[in-house]
Amino acid sequence: MKHINVALFVVHKGCPHMCSFCNQRSISGSQKEITPDEVHSAAKTAIASLTATEAAGGEIAFFGGSFTMVERGYMISLLEAAYEYVSSGVFKGIRISTRPDGIDEEICGILKKYGVTAVELGAQSLDDRVLELNERGHTAKQVEDAVKMLKRCGFETGLQMMTGLYGSEDSDSIETARRIVEMKPDTVRIYPTVVIKGTRLHELMLSGEFVPKGIDETAELCAQLIPMFENAGIKIIRVGLHSGGGVEEDYAGGAYHPALRELCEGRIYYNIAFEKLHESGCCKYVLAVNKKEISKMTGHKKENLLKLQSFGYDCTVKGLDSMAKYEVAVIQDT
Repeated sequence: MKHINVALFVVHKGCPHMCSFCNQRSISGSQKEITPDEVHSAAKTAIASLTATEAAGGEIAFFGGSFTMVERGYMISLLEAAYEYVSSGVFKGIRISTRPDGIDEEICGILKKYGVTAVELGAQSLDDRVLELNERGHTAKQVEDAVKMLKRCGFETGLQMMTGLYGSEDSDSIETARRIVEMKPDTVRIYPTVVIKGTRLHELMLSGEFVPKGIDETAELCAQLIPMFENAGIKIIRVGLHSGGGVEEDYAGGAYHPALRELCEGRIYYNIAFEKLHESGCCKYVLAVNKKEISKMTGHKKENLLKLQSFGYDCTVKGLDSMAKYEVAVIQDT
């Protein structure tokens, strides 16, 4: 069953830093401060459109990146409104996102009291140099300490990482992913850098000091990161920013695509197929994959098959129930 989030944005409230990439007004599409009444309204709207079973498996989610650093009374008022639906069993819990330096024992106690079940931390990088260059205001150690505390308190723990930040190379993104795997979070989100107008990154881009990575480079990198998390049993909730919310209007550069995960997973299939075909020589082939993965093997607008064709591999794709995800069988077409 698809997981349901009743998503609410606590827009740029409480965060003590303006990170190089941040323009929450564009990401959320609103500057308006949400109220407890709006929490009730959003919950009731969701309930009206869901079955009792769907709602019971869902969470009320406060996103925005710094939930535990907003004014304490305001935070609790939002939690109290959401907790009404958790304590009565309508929803299973509350999900929040916050900064690593916004977690301590007192905060964990408050979150437990009001039915918070999942906490996502915006780690972004575990390279202190990259964190400092992008004005994050926290260290890699603070990420590790916060994860340990959250896991000890029994929260489902998620980490969010970014690729392609100012001063970042593929190697430090891969190392960040490796260290995230070592921390064993329950979930992860991969957010390749998108340059939004009005941010420090936009200024750096316009001056030529920062050249954002495009979709092709990003897909190649994420094709390495995704298997690292999946092989470790860490659920990848999201790859790339959600469409809507003003992102398209304020987009200035970087790896934004509404189906970025599909492109990245398609690149995984392409790389596997190319390696196997390279060992076989030029000819006509059938690429057998799981039936649910045919579109990824084919690629967006058939780009994978067209690229293979440019190397002399004339391929078609066949779906089989017996194939595992990312498994590709190369069959010579006679």
